[in-house]
Amino acid sequence: MSDRFFSDLDIPQPDVNLGVGSLASSEQTAEILKGLAGAIRRAAPDLVIVRGDTNSTLAGAIAAKQLLLPLAHVEAGMRSYDRSMPEEINRVVADHLADIQFVTDEAARGRLALEGCNANVFVCGDVMYDIFVRASDSAYDTLSDDLRALARGPYALLTLHRAENVDDRERLHALIEGFAGAPCPVLFPIHPRTALRLREYGIDLPPQVRRIDPLGYREMVALECGARTIFTDSGGVQREAYFAGVPCVTLRDTTEWTNTVDAGWNRLVGASSAAIRSALHSPPIAPAHHPPLFGDGSAADKIAAALDDPSTSALVAGSRAIRAARGYAAASEG
Repeated sequence: MSDRFFSDLDIPQPDVNLGVGSLASSEQTAEILKGLAGAIRRAAPDLVIVRGDTNSTLAGAIAAKQLLLPLAHVEAGMRSYDRSMPEEINRVVADHLADIQFVTDEAARGRLALEGCNANVFVCGDVMYDIFVRASDSAYDTLSDDLRALARGPYALLTLHRAENVDDRERLHALIEGFAGAPCPVLFPIHPRTALRLREYGIDLPPQVRRIDPLGYREMVALECGARTIFTDSGGVQREAYFAGVPCVTLRDTTEWTNTVDAGWNRLVGASSAAIRSALHSPPIAPAHHPPLFGDGSAADKIAAALDDPSTSALVAGSRAIRAARGYAAASEG
């Protein structure tokens, strides 16, 4: 699926592709860490930047610090306080290893301060909002005639892919059952993992749920902007619903994007069929107030400026001195 995003957003192909596919979290992290360590040694950077809370984020953070390199974490300070989520472990470890923290808002800065992370914290907004702002104006033009036909009139949008939802037969059945009898079409761009589990478990989609192949970024943005309500278990889609000004119903018990819940734009319903049906038949009303929780669309510029900050230059210089004193090869062993 990542190939669609590279082409859709006109992003250059990566210089290094580790070729690590879908594995269990521990195995995937180990494979990424092994590949990244070698790639970082060859590139010999002054600083490593990781973003978000994926296994790649965790592996990149560990590799950087084992090689005595300064580490910056983009999207730092997010917390669901649910340690059963692999992403929560990843983001906490990355935050506490990082030398520089780029946070989306003051609330994230405050959470880091409570954990003792006070130095080199920069409030920059969300780079994902930067992308959304640039993509949304022309997003509808990317829809095919078939997708435009599906998106006529009121519709809800559904995404579902998290392991705790789709790898649990009973939970997945309850989630899908909640959409039976929906009063409007439910457009469902289906993740390959979810499609596989539905086949394995013999779960049929209700007639109101219209299955769609995986979408490119701009196509997804177009459907998000036109939806009446968005149902999702994705952290990214929760944010994009807020960017689009569309009420979100999150199919999880916890979320790291508590600011959208506090603002009244996001509702947590877990895997409750009854709560999903209620949200379909009585859609959440968009609050009158839509505060700028994710910045003004210039997060990338603010991050670039912070990387030129004297404190960042001092970190890089200090790292070079330590690496020279201890010997790069010795620091790279193991």
